[in-house]
Amino acid sequence: MRYLDGFRDPAIAQQLRIQIDALATEYNAEYKQPAHIMEVCGTHTMAIARTGIRSILPLSIDLISGPGCPVCVTDCGYIDCAIGLAERGVIIVTFGDMLKVPGSNSTLAACRADGGSVEVCYSPLDAVAIAKQNPEREVVFLAIGFETTVAPVISIIVASQAQGIGNVSLLTAFKTVPEALHILSSMPDKKLDAFLCPAHVSAIIGAQAYEPVVARHKLPAVIAGFEPLDILLGIRAIMAQLCSKSPRVENLYQRVVRPEGNRKAQELIAKYLYPADVSWRGLGMLAGSGLAIRDQYSTFDSEKRFRVSIPIGKIRGGCHCSEVLRGVMKPPECKLFGGACTPDEPVGPCMVSPEGSCSAYFKYNVSSQVRL
Repeated sequence: MRYLDGFRDPAIAQQLRIQIDALATEYNAEYKQPAHIMEVCGTHTMAIARTGIRSILPLSIDLISGPGCPVCVTDCGYIDCAIGLAERGVIIVTFGDMLKVPGSNSTLAACRADGGSVEVCYSPLDAVAIAKQNPEREVVFLAIGFETTVAPVISIIVASQAQGIGNVSLLTAFKTVPEALHILSSMPDKKLDAFLCPAHVSAIIGAQAYEPVVARHKLPAVIAGFEPLDILLGIRAIMAQLCSKSPRVENLYQRVVRPEGNRKAQELIAKYLYPADVSWRGLGMLAGSGLAIRDQYSTFDSEKRFRVSIPIGKIRGGCHCSEVLRGVMKPPECKLFGGACTPDEPVGPCMVSPEGSCSAYFKYNVSSQVRL
């Protein structure tokens, strides 16, 4: 804790705030509009909301949330497919934040209440243990997430092969961040001037992974940690780049993130998975933005094992999670926010996940801090 306290010093935060204010004034004087900075990662969104960082920034800096919550960007059709498998008698194993994510017509929680076998786990390897305990049943793990969680999930395949367990497979909806940043940078309705890049993902893929994004789109990309001073340092660095018109990748989380990333994790991912097209809620089908199981391990691929495909689901009427995930709408701008849609009764996934933008805004009353 003493180490972390160094990243929570109020006096240093005040100094950074003064420096950010000066840079924001310089930027606004030239461009006559706010600097739109997207915090890509859901953990950043939650940290910013929890610490009230938005409330201390000048109005000429607009922090917007991005598609960095893996639960939030999971398409409705993926939930539909998982429910369909459960209805066929398959044991579905998932983390708890997936239970309330709406599919086209239902949720995994409702499926479980109706008698479907949906088990909540705390580790991907719990799926292996469940499969071992139920050798007569098929077990499917809901394999979603970004680069950070892919390697731990792949441990299911490694452990199953080592133990000779043949009744477990993965329904994959893995996503990779750099490809999404390319799409976000190219959208015609974008309000985007810079990226505050995700810390945990960057620890796996490395700072160098963002260089093609910066080179193509000329937007600053700054990697920062999750403590208050980490985030303020990241915002200061972004504003300095915008004012100097010198966009580049800047790694301010060097205590964790290396230029090349985690080579062992990258090698493990490459051994079992390959880049594939995948559907993102809010962004649509993005070429090469996901990871699929290689043919030599196809027995662990639930789609091939059960001869199913993940359809494009139907979003519930009135839900604006798609716009929130693209950064073109703030959660309070959705008419359902805080009324028909709450964490107890969510309409969209951004209110379900503890890393979701709507959940963060609701939990920490960010609405009062936001200029709409």
